[in-house]
Amino acid sequence: MLSLIPTNAADLKDVIRMEHHPDNKEFIIPYSLSQHQQALESEDEAHLKLTTEEGSTIGFVLLAGLNNPNQSVEFRRIVVALKGMGYGRQAVALVKEHCFEHLLCHRLWLDVFEDNGRARQLYKSEGFIEEGTMRECIKQDGIYRNLVFMSMLQREYLRPARH
Repeated sequence: MLSLIPTNAADLKDVIRMEHHPDNKEFIIPYSLSQHQQALESEDEAHLKLTTEEGSTIGFVLLAGLNNPNQSVEFRRIVVALKGMGYGRQAVALVKEHCFEHLLCHRLWLDVFEDNGRARQLYKSEGFIEEGTMRECIKQDGIYRNLVFMSMLQREYLRPARH
């Protein structure tokens, strides 16, 4: 079982280490230390760490747009250090719960690299809908990459899944 708790400045060294790990770096655009510090201090962003029941930090989440008058929150980043253990799925479920039940947002949205099939499949299985693709909008290591936009509305979160 995981928990989402506020990140503090002492956690940022581990956060940056997780971002720059080869398993994560190609799927995100890592922040600098000052960008993480700004996120910690912002009233419009949430910087949350993922912790196990034992208190170990295994990842983090960034949310943005907390003050958006349209109640549309951006699920800006998720990094999970331990892959293949179901932590990513648990983390996405926690983010949805936090955003729809505590922040009372209307819309939760994200972008994901088109070639990140593992993440796209996870988001789809958790009820996110693909809205479109922004073609070749990010240049990373000399290659232009596409972003896929996905979202979930509060009513979709509240509606029981039908299989």
